[in-house]
Formats: sequence, C-alpha cells, structure tokens
Amino acid sequence: MGSYNVLEPILKDILGMLNPLREDWETRMKVISDLREVVESVESLRGATVEPFGSFVSNLFSRWGDLDISIELSNGSCISSAGKKLKQSLLGDLLRALRQKGGYRRLQFVAHARVPILKFETIHQNISCDISIDNLCGQIKSKFLFWISQIDGRFRDMVLLVKEWAKAHDINNPKTGTFNSYSLSLLVLFHLQTCVPAILPPLKDIYPGNLVDDLKGVRANAERQIAEICAFNIARFSSDKYRKINRSSLAHLFVSFLEKFSGLSLKASELGICPFTGQWEHIRSNTRWLPNNHPLFIEDPFEQPENSARAVSEKNLAKISNAFEMTHFRLTSTNQTRYALLSSLARPYILQFFGESPVRYANYNNGHRRARPQSHKSVNSPLQAQHQSHNARRENRPNRSMSQQSVQQHQSQPVRQNNGQVQRIWRPKSDGSQQPSPANLEAEI
Repeated sequence: MGSYNVLEPILKDILGMLNPLREDWETRMKVISDLREVVESVESLRGATVEPFGSFVSNLFSRWGDLDISIELSNGSCISSAGKKLKQSLLGDLLRALRQKGGYRRLQFVAHARVPILKFETIHQNISCDISIDNLCGQIKSKFLFWISQIDGRFRDMVLLVKEWAKAHDINNPKTGTFNSYSLSLLVLFHLQTCVPAILPPLKDIYPGNLVDDLKGVRANAERQIAEICAFNIARFSSDKYRKINRSSLAHLFVSFLEKFSGLSLKASELGICPFTGQWEHIRSNTRWLPNNHPLFIEDPFEQPENSARAVSEKNLAKISNAFEMTHFRLTSTNQTRYALLSSLARPYILQFFGESPVRYANYNNGHRRARPQSHKSVNSPLQAQHQSHNARRENRPNRSMSQQSVQQHQSQPVRQNNGQVQRIWRPKSDGSQQPSPANLEAEI
C-alpha cells in the first residue's frame, strides 16, 4: 500500500523526537542521586536504598517521560514487604524531608491508593516523579519488559509511538479513566504476539509461573532464578531456526495495531486480553478473572489476575475505541497530507518541531513545556565507544543473538554509595538506536 511508504518515514521522524538523548539519561540520574541524599537524611529510612523502575529501566521512556522510584527498606538479604500503614508513615516522613530540602514542587501524597505513592516534580529539571516503598515487583516487571525489547527492537519503537499517539488523543491518563502507560505497553506486546507470523512469544513461554509469587526469600537468589529462566527461554525462542520471521515495517505494524483494537468497546464485554497466553480469552470461562466489574480487562502477565486496565471507565472505553477507529481510517485513506498524518500521531508540542501548525488536542505535560527536543541522533560518549558492537540497529528482524549471558548481565549492578553501603542500581544497555547506554553512566550516580 502506497500510504505505508508515506507513513514509515513520518513514524521514524516522530521516534527521532521521542528518543532520549544522553542529557535525558543524565538528568534523571541526577534526580535519583539528589533523592538518595534526602532519603539518607530521614531517620526512619536509615539503610533504605533508592532504586528506579518503570519506563526508565525498561528503556521505554521518551524525552518527557516520568520517573518511577522505589525506596527499598533494609531487611538484610531478604525481600522486604512493608505493610500499607508503614508505607504511608514512611512516605509521610519523606514528604516532610523533601519540603525542608526544597527544590521540589507539586508534592502530592496519595496515601490511600492501592499502592501508596508520593508524587512531585523537580523544579530545576522539570521531571515528574512517583515514589513508592518496597516496589520490587515493579522493578522486576521493568526488567522483564527490557528483556522482551531485546528480542525485537520494534517492540520498543512501537511502545514509544503508541504512547505518543495515545497522549495526542487524550487516552493515556488513568486519572481521567483511560490507559496508563503500562497497559499500553501490554497492548503493544499482545499485538506483536498475535500478528502473523508472531514477533514475540506468549509470556508463559518465557516465564511459566506467576512472577509476583516467586519474589520471596533471599532477594539475590529470587532475582537470579527469574533471570536465568527468562534468559534460557528467550535464547531458545530467538535461536529457533524453524520460526517464521515477521519482517513488517513499523508502518504496517502500527496500522494493524489500530485495526486490531478498533471496535474494542464491543469486544471488551466478552473478551479479555491475556499477554501471558498471547490470546484473547473469554472472560466468563476464565474463573480467575471473575467477578469482573471492569469495562476492559488487560491481565497483568506478571501479577495475575490483576487487571492493568482497571482505571479505564465505561464512558472512556467508547472514546478509546473511537480513537483507534478514526486514526486507522485516516492513516489508510488516500491522498492524506503529511500534516494530516502527523496530527493523528503526535501532540502539538511535537508537531511544531516539524514546522507544522499545532492542532487542538488534550493538554500535555501538565501544561509545562520542556526545552525544544533535538531530532538528531545522540552523540556517543567515549565510554560508549567500546559498546559499538552492541549498537547495530534491529530493523524488521528479531535479535537472534540473545543468550542467557546477555540477560544476566542486565541484572542489578552494585554501586558503592558514599556511606559505604552497596546500592543496587540496574540499567539497560543501548537498544541499538544510538541512545547513550545507562550502563556507561552508572558511576555518575
């Protein structure tokens, strides 16, 4: 289809705007370092470590991505599991310390959420942060998504593009009853599992258990066991010489993604999305999902049977379905201008750097604008030069070189803190799109 030839370079141009540069990694690492100093000043958090997770760790964040951080309490070598009341108390202590320290704004303590969270924005870097206590599950999920992105680089590209598209259509905000970013990532994962031929395997083929149930006992042992199982199964999948290869372009994958979830509001009453099995599942025949009181069910494959789309409301499900349908219609219509395609895919803030007039969509970045993004490729640091062999672009084919060792080397790496305590910080290597490798910057935090 000729429209794919027009759409493909536009998607890659948008990716060029979204991909973080070295300065974006460094800015977030500075935020983490500053927060660690505050945590060390809080008596009730003595011995706790500050560990990032979410899109920053999974390498699925854009230049304007938020930062998720877990404060892991000291419990010897064993996995800590603080109760909700203790978490609320400790976050309250941290809130007071942040106010005293200064440099933070829009501090909000969401004490009664399912997972108590402290939210704030850094004044100097304009980075929004969500702080939780003992969120090891979130850290492991983030690593898992990174490992998946190493199977095929199109997963990461699609996640960035889909999240930007969703923001442009105001359907990436759980506070208003639409998708959170994690559920959008799972939708992309599910799409790549169910396209023909499949690009990614069902997650049960990578980790056959319920990951959250296996996070117990000695932390290092639990993490190592999970990583070893995943490494073995990913290597087996990637090296299967009989597996059919899907060479679809980003344009084909993006359009088929929109087509697959058009009419979602009609399917959702009967079918749930299950990345663990890689299939649509009938809700009524799946006893672990019952009773289901949610308009849309996207099972969290790492924390079954939790619904990652539980924030989506009935009213907004129709809005979400319409966004899929209308965008698909526009992208597949003939004689579409570059401006019309761009305005369907990105927010006004992104459009202006293509020399396009912004169109009216939802608010973005809470009304705050950051510095103009640079669409050029990021410059590699001298430290990164030694990793150039890992930076070959994985376009239109899976990575067949994934091995058990390559997953294990992305486990938590110890970093010595000023007080002599070992701080576990995990960073992914470059995904091949010439972004700076966070592993090269570990010494700076």
